[in-house]
Amino acid sequence: MTKPALTIHPAWLRATHWLNALAVLIMVTSGWRIYNASPLFDFKFAKDITLGGWLGGAIQWHFAAMWLLAANGLLYLFCNAATGRIVRKFFPLSPRAIVADLLAALRGKLAHDDLSHYNAVQRAAYLFVIVDAIVLVLSGLVLWKSVQFPMLRELLGGYESARRVHFFAMAAMVAFVAVHLAMVALVPRTLLAMIRGR
Repeated sequence: MTKPALTIHPAWLRATHWLNALAVLIMVTSGWRIYNASPLFDFKFAKDITLGGWLGGAIQWHFAAMWLLAANGLLYLFCNAATGRIVRKFFPLSPRAIVADLLAALRGKLAHDDLSHYNAVQRAAYLFVIVDAIVLVLSGLVLWKSVQFPMLRELLGGYESARRVHFFAMAAMVAFVAVHLAMVALVPRTLLAMIRGR
């Protein structure tokens, strides 16, 4: 008799993961179109990789995805906390463990036999992206409703500073996604596990 496959990712985790992926894709591509309307730096994003067609359309896509990201992110955090998964999967975590696993990964010696266990680099990256998403939402609230969130605006150093925080948090999110996709390409079983759960 064959043993039933171990569930690595519960259904709620898989659903929130894929909804977050969709929300981030929409937010980044519409955000690039919004950025192009009033660039912070001396470059613009190619129109072919932006979403919304024009500034008003991009803003509508951006806000729709923002609500999806915020609601789905809260659900993800609630389920992680309620099931104790956040403590089991992401902790303990130490700088020494992160450096050791990072060096092992760079040498191609980091094992991926047990997909139910996150190494220290994964733990740090996933915790980072949770914090980064929170920074994106909070700085985005300042850009959207600056007058309604004066304390938050001041904590971020003012409106223009909030724009920079939002931009760099977006850049960090894009970098995370690029590394995440590269790791999935190197260990394709992780994609199957995130689709099937086992």
